[in-house]
Amino acid sequence: MSDLKYYFSIFLRRLPWFLVVSTILSAISVTVAFTLPPAYVSQMRLIVESPQIPEELAPSTVRTPPVEQLEVLQQKLLTRSNLLDIARRLNVLPNTDKMNPDQIVQAMRARTSFEMPRGRNPVPLMTISFEAPTPRNAAEVLNEYLTLIQQEDVEFRRGRAGETLEFFSQEIERLSNELDDQSARILEFKEANTNDLPDSLDFRLSQQALLQERYNGLDREIASLQNQRTRLIELFEQTGRVADPDEDKRSLTPDQQRLADLQRQLDEALAIYSPENPRVTLLQARIKQLQATIATTASANEVETPENAIGAQTPSMLDFQLAEIDSRLETLSSEKTEVDARLKRLTESIERTPGVAITLQEMERKYSTIQTQFDQAEDRLSKARTGERIEARSRGQRISVIEQPAVPSQPTKPNRMLIAAGGTLFGVVAGLALVVLLEFLNTTARRPEDLVNRFGITPFTTIPYVRTRGQRFRQRASKLFLILAILTGIPAAIYAVHVYYLPLDLLADQLMNKIGVRW
Repeated sequence: MSDLKYYFSIFLRRLPWFLVVSTILSAISVTVAFTLPPAYVSQMRLIVESPQIPEELAPSTVRTPPVEQLEVLQQKLLTRSNLLDIARRLNVLPNTDKMNPDQIVQAMRARTSFEMPRGRNPVPLMTISFEAPTPRNAAEVLNEYLTLIQQEDVEFRRGRAGETLEFFSQEIERLSNELDDQSARILEFKEANTNDLPDSLDFRLSQQALLQERYNGLDREIASLQNQRTRLIELFEQTGRVADPDEDKRSLTPDQQRLADLQRQLDEALAIYSPENPRVTLLQARIKQLQATIATTASANEVETPENAIGAQTPSMLDFQLAEIDSRLETLSSEKTEVDARLKRLTESIERTPGVAITLQEMERKYSTIQTQFDQAEDRLSKARTGERIEARSRGQRISVIEQPAVPSQPTKPNRMLIAAGGTLFGVVAGLALVVLLEFLNTTARRPEDLVNRFGITPFTTIPYVRTRGQRFRQRASKLFLILAILTGIPAAIYAVHVYYLPLDLLADQLMNKIGVRW
């Protein structure tokens, strides 16, 4: 009980400070509560509707998440140019002419509020509210907001669809030009390497094999003719005669006939087989043996042939046959040179084919890549055209109004009783808090318990301070005067501010605009 009296006495001692704080705050809150102009709030609700045409049949090219679309529209709606235009055109704010653009934008943003559902999968729904001094202004501003939102939504979606269509049209044109250029490069490369293309490699390989076989055959024919020429000369030197197909073979000896037959067989074998063939070797050995036998027989019999016959008949036949063989050898040599040149050119062409094939494959691979990109771009262009038609006819995702802005029938704000009662309660709490703070900072010992707690001593008795009658009268008079001064001076000061500086409703309105909170 003594503690309660002690704390009450302290409260009475600090009563002026309590009254100062609580009276100021209570007077301000009450004055503001009953001087604030009425505020009218109008609302509208928007929702993002799904596309009217299923995306499985005809997808739109503008695919923006509904919640993201609402947030983007919110930011575009609150741009500086939009708010200034609406505020000045509709004369929404009081004393708009005396406000600078920053203040107008700040006030419009403070009076506009947006609400969207929260959660993992929220419904794409947005509630937009606007507070204005008159009900008509509140509804007009929301109608302007709605017009801007719908216009922005249409322009955004059609613009995106048009940009997508334009992009793929340009992409088709670019890829088409690249295909033409690559085709021209491939054609030019093929024309420059007509003889080295891989398509004709099998034909050139077969031609190479035929030419090589022909070259080897010419070698064998030339070798056979050269052997024949040598044998003619050897036969003439040994027998004094040459093989004359018109001459009767019966004039020859049996050994000479056998020698002529062997030479004919050797010529036929060399035309088919190579000189290292066993059959050719065997025939050559028999011919040498038979030549040696004929030479021995001629030497033993000492057969003499008239010189005039040899000189007059045989050399002419020998020259004729040698000339024929030389002409044939010249023709075959010329043909062999031509075949060798063709074979070299063909070999060089075959050797160049792998490099040409690699280059051509690379060019064709690049052409195939461009063709694939072209086909994909054509498919996407078709989808872009479909999406553009969907957006042009407003059959895609769009923002719809489910609650139109309405003109409020009565003021929504302020709640005057709540503001006055709340301000008064806050003033009382603030005054009590000030008293507690002052006592907490005061460390003076004022009770015997303070002496015991601080110094550890127990006094025998305490003598209170006894004031005289005059001191008590002056003390009470000063407290009463201070209380009266507080109760009359603070409202007078508030009234002076309201009249001579700025009306409290405007002052409160500016404060709410600055902090962005309306009450």
